[in-house]
Amino acid sequence: MLRRCATSLVSSWFRNPPVRPGAPGLPALETGEAAKLRSIGILLLIAFLALSAHARTRPHYGGTLRVETAGDPWQRPGGTARRLVLDGLTRADASGSAQPALAVEWNSENQEHRWQFKLRPGVHFHDGSPLTSIAVVASLNTACPSNCPWSAMHAVGGSVIFTGDEPMPNLPELLAGDEYLIALTMTSEGTPQQGVIGTGPFLVSGFANGVLALAANENCWAGRPFADSIEIRTHRAVRDQWLDLGVGRADLVEVPPEQMRQAQQQRLAVQASPPVTLLGLQIAETGSLESPLLRQSMALAIDRSALSNVIFQKQGEVTASLLPAKMTGYSFLFPAERDLSKAQQLRGGITPPPLVLAAPGDGTMQLAAQRIALNLREAGFNVQVASGATQHADLTLIEFALDSNQPQAALESIARRAGIALPAAGPSDMALFQSEREILNRETLIPLLYLPKAYAVSGRVRDLDLKPDGSPDLADASLLDSSRGDAP
Repeated sequence: MLRRCATSLVSSWFRNPPVRPGAPGLPALETGEAAKLRSIGILLLIAFLALSAHARTRPHYGGTLRVETAGDPWQRPGGTARRLVLDGLTRADASGSAQPALAVEWNSENQEHRWQFKLRPGVHFHDGSPLTSIAVVASLNTACPSNCPWSAMHAVGGSVIFTGDEPMPNLPELLAGDEYLIALTMTSEGTPQQGVIGTGPFLVSGFANGVLALAANENCWAGRPFADSIEIRTHRAVRDQWLDLGVGRADLVEVPPEQMRQAQQQRLAVQASPPVTLLGLQIAETGSLESPLLRQSMALAIDRSALSNVIFQKQGEVTASLLPAKMTGYSFLFPAERDLSKAQQLRGGITPPPLVLAAPGDGTMQLAAQRIALNLREAGFNVQVASGATQHADLTLIEFALDSNQPQAALESIARRAGIALPAAGPSDMALFQSEREILNRETLIPLLYLPKAYAVSGRVRDLDLKPDGSPDLADASLLDSSRGDAP
């Protein structure tokens, strides 16, 4: 985003340079003012060049970026198109801290029970509608009808007010998450909006034959994206994605964690994130699994190392902690080793009725579920795997995206997605540890692995970075300009 802003400012300065004092036919500027404007222009140029120094070619505008994905580009969270079309009130920087986006500033009152977010002036949705506090409230009410980080929300002039029954210290970081992106929900006539309309760097221009077409938003508040358009080919098998990349029909394709070594062996240009996706097993605490001892027995019965080595080909990291080791430094305090003997002892001879384990997602998730079911059968549980989402599943294998690098915000985000009430915690590391331990002691969410996200990129793509959640920052990526003779 910073690179786009700098490029836009420099381009604008050179298209409309400050008028020299005494230029014929134009009003003269004071010498001091002209010098000041020239200084600003020079500083902007230096900033732009510094931002571009790491690239082999200077970012430029133009071209169509071709992306392929196995899933739905609008799925929540993590759909490829969501952050291209939609913006949040805040955004996360590389450290996970909240930075201004659609909100330019915010402040808290009443010991963080009340937050006021002031909207950025002059922002418009892709259809020309102005961004208003009423539109933001309507969008967030649609996106989060229940179990929200706030208790109530109000539109007041150019601001959105959030109030909570409990303190909301992590609200700015949480609002940068994928589920809280802002979309236009109502038309000017008061009818429900059809299609996805946001304020982001790209707007939807069409969808046909499984290809979602996005066009550059020329008036984007954060600066125009470098690519003229993006084509996202949906529901494409990974094998077909790689074939298209190899013959030049795709520029960015997915690389599942378990296939990262294979991609490298095929000499694909792979970009991978740190471990940012938590694979966990959610256990119902009602019915036959109401006893915490049975749920604890299940946690001890799972062989995480075998899951990592066999199914995911030693990618990512084994964990019994909800937060990755690099974020807290205390994950080793939650033992991840399997203890089948203790698992059988805790079960105490109780044989629950047959249990259903749901595993939404692709074939790898099904294989992981089968491996977990085998572990649980060895501990005395009768578990059957159901493909796809199952409404009445006793166990569900689920992925949690790590939206923030801030530990408190990340823990709260995971707990909310799992439907677990987050215990009150202070800002210290010890308070964070106690809060996580309290969640884990419920034995309703069993952390298994932290996995990276990875992509293979064609030689046409320049300046592609991965965001803190592991998603590709396509708005800041540029393409080679064949007319200038650029080469990989």
